[in-house]
Amino acid sequence: MEKVRMTPSEAICETLLAEGVDHVTGIVGSAFMDLLDLFPTAGIKFVPVRHEQSAGHMEDAYTRVTGRAGVLIGQNGPGITNMVTSVAAANSAHTPMVIICPSAGTPTVGWDGFQEADTVQIFKAITKETIRVPHPSRAADCLRTAFRIAYAERGPVLYDIPRDYFYGEIDEQILEPHQYRVSQRGCGDLASIAKSVELLASAKRPVIISGRGVVDTKSKDIVAKIAELLTAPVACTYLHNDAFPSDHHLWLGPIGYMGSKAAMNTVAEADVILALGTRLSVFGTTPQYDINYFPDSAKIIQVDINPRNIARTHPVEVGLIADAKEAAKEILKGLEAKISNPKVNEEYLKVIKSRQDAWDKEIVDLAMVDGDPINPRRALLEIQKVLPENAIVSTDIGNVSSTANSYLRFKGEGMHIAALTFGNTGFAYPAALGAQMANPDAPVVAIVGDGAWGMSLHEVSTAVEHNLPVVAIVFRNMAWCAEKKNQIDFYNNRFIGADILNPESFAPVAIAMGAEGIRVSDPEEVGPALERALSSRKPTVLEIVCDGTILAPPFRKDALKLPTRLLPKYKDLDVRNW
Repeated sequence: MEKVRMTPSEAICETLLAEGVDHVTGIVGSAFMDLLDLFPTAGIKFVPVRHEQSAGHMEDAYTRVTGRAGVLIGQNGPGITNMVTSVAAANSAHTPMVIICPSAGTPTVGWDGFQEADTVQIFKAITKETIRVPHPSRAADCLRTAFRIAYAERGPVLYDIPRDYFYGEIDEQILEPHQYRVSQRGCGDLASIAKSVELLASAKRPVIISGRGVVDTKSKDIVAKIAELLTAPVACTYLHNDAFPSDHHLWLGPIGYMGSKAAMNTVAEADVILALGTRLSVFGTTPQYDINYFPDSAKIIQVDINPRNIARTHPVEVGLIADAKEAAKEILKGLEAKISNPKVNEEYLKVIKSRQDAWDKEIVDLAMVDGDPINPRRALLEIQKVLPENAIVSTDIGNVSSTANSYLRFKGEGMHIAALTFGNTGFAYPAALGAQMANPDAPVVAIVGDGAWGMSLHEVSTAVEHNLPVVAIVFRNMAWCAEKKNQIDFYNNRFIGADILNPESFAPVAIAMGAEGIRVSDPEEVGPALERALSSRKPTVLEIVCDGTILAPPFRKDALKLPTRLLPKYKDLDVRNW
């Protein structure tokens, strides 16, 4: 195919079309208006938001649901720097994404012109790569490279193009993705597969830890077959509660903060661990409930698509750089050939069942403690009872949102979209909007504390504008409760900056913005209110008035210490003088 005369903007637009991009999220700006003008004719929808940070969270979730890299765009300078937090979150979550970043025009670079910022330097630490277009003729080539790296290294890539490079004439050939990037990763080293099969077949207490790689590759059914063949219970990685079906008899629940004690006590006894599609993050394997559950003696088989993640936090017996699904298929094939007459370990199943039952009883008992007016755990329990099997649930960070890790369970096509270990507030609601764009027919719910809601409620207008029927469940407890719990446990109930002065109710605020608003102060009303909100198929804010004194354990118990003070003026603050 011969090269065709076109403008750089046209080359960028056609490359986006070749990548299957059907929308781009951001806020309108003059820097990229020449490209933006092409979108309606090209069939690319521009999705405007109220704050550029939200665009990043929306595309993060969109990518997790569809598997297709999301695309963001903003005005040079402040428009792009507003995306820093959400891009950093996507980077930590290993979510492919391309940020089209107009920069200051080349004639004035270095003169501190209007909205000039060295965004390449700003984004270097929070992306897989920053790519600067060196000449207008390279506009499409550099964008192809951005997509190639985003998919290959599983994370965001900044595509920086001086704003004057959108204009002019170039000769370009628009390539199809298969011509410049490879999608299939394969099963990894076959000798390592064979060793993994040997370890698993001879294990007495094998445990599978299923991670996001299993979700992304839709391979839960294969993991279930491996588990059944070995009578190996399956734990989900931290905040990936959807990585194994909760109605399977070998399901244990999630590990990590506010995870399942059944999962952690079982992982602690494992002699062989098959960690599929997971980086085994430090915080996701930190001791919880005073259980140091991640065993030093277990032989770990770690499968991850990114070689940087293998043995990064825990030494491994076998490391497989591989697609989680392809590796799981080969491991299953090897086990089926080796174990001709599999025997179900009935005694082990009884142990697993008893642990599951004990954990279920514990969290239900905690939920049924009376609150004033609603125990947040009770609200989470009632929410879980009525969630449809295909529901997508996004969770923010904070005391209540994190407690949801104990209660959220997923079967079928349901998905868990969480803030993960970057841990920024204000994630859940824009993420839910992105998930709804990705799957318009699914019921989508965001679980948000009232602190995080202060960073999110402006996007109710976005939901209304684009008719995204997301239900934001806002837990109103009038405090940054994760931090308040730290001040209770470590600072003798000295509350500084922890209390939040909210509007009298968020429900009328939502109504004023064009959405539905529901306020609930009775635990018996939580389930019916959520069912009503979901059935309306309208953007809805469901405000739950909950007890701010019923709190989960400290979020970072591992990183805080009781205070000592050396200067006399601070002696009353010293733990020894309480």
